[in-house]
Amino acid sequence: MEEYKTVEQKKKFYRTVDWNKLRQQALERDNHECQQCKREGKVHVDSIKVEGERKSVELNVHHKYEIEHYPKLALVLDNLETLCLQCHNKMHDRVFGATKKKKWDDEMW
Repeated sequence: MEEYKTVEQKKKFYRTVDWNKLRQQALERDNHECQQCKREGKVHVDSIKVEGERKSVELNVHHKYEIEHYPKLALVLDNLETLCLQCHNKMHDRVFGATKKKKWDDEMW
């Protein structure tokens, strides 16, 4: 059983042929649309490749159950969903430019 605890182990996994094939299947199944935006009634689709230019990254394929904790689900299509970068970052609590709200907001006496 593979482990995906370190950054190197994860990088190695995300470069495999098996992952890239499954990632494509997830994108196609999800019609190249962010599934979280769709649940919120919005539409966010993938960018279109322009000849001679680098394609901008709009979508990620997200593991609902992280490979670090659930390595057996790393290559299970039902564990994947397509998310735009913004939704993917929110899922992982990586919100940039915004100040995090304090968890405790009572007045000090």
